[in-house]
Amino acid sequence: MINMVLKLLSCPVTVLAGITAISVFSLLAALGSEVFLGLEPCILCVYQRFPYVAVIAFGAAGLSLRKHPMFARMMIGLSGITLLINSGIAFYHTGVEQKWWRSAVEGCAVPSFDNDEPQSLLDNILSAPTADCAVIPWQDPIIGLSMANYNVLLCFGLFAVCAVSFVLLRNTHKA
Repeated sequence: MINMVLKLLSCPVTVLAGITAISVFSLLAALGSEVFLGLEPCILCVYQRFPYVAVIAFGAAGLSLRKHPMFARMMIGLSGITLLINSGIAFYHTGVEQKWWRSAVEGCAVPSFDNDEPQSLLDNILSAPTADCAVIPWQDPIIGLSMANYNVLLCFGLFAVCAVSFVLLRNTHKA
């Protein structure tokens, strides 16, 4: 079983196709939650989508030039770093949701309307984000994990896949 997994991780096409497909699915799931479930993303939710777009681009580049094993390995490495960064963003978002810390990200909290000045109120309305980062819009009813929690696990797991593959490909493609 372990040999089969190592063999799969030693194939850059398999790794690139897998992380690209999972990244596409993750973006579609996020967009689907907006369209079909009516969930509004906060700014941190939106920030977590950008690394997936980058991983899709790296995967497409690596797959298109798969005959160049060192380039494919480099795309796997860049994807791994990008996924680790996304895991960090999702962990930060988890901390905001769980009230472990307050967000330092501008636009992460819905502005308060304590000030009665008309100009200030209008400014608050126009600059208001779609959702508060500290509010969990959806939580798994069985385990209790939020989308940000799942994103931490998914991205860190994909980072581990990329890291192992990167090392295995170094050993198999030494010049």
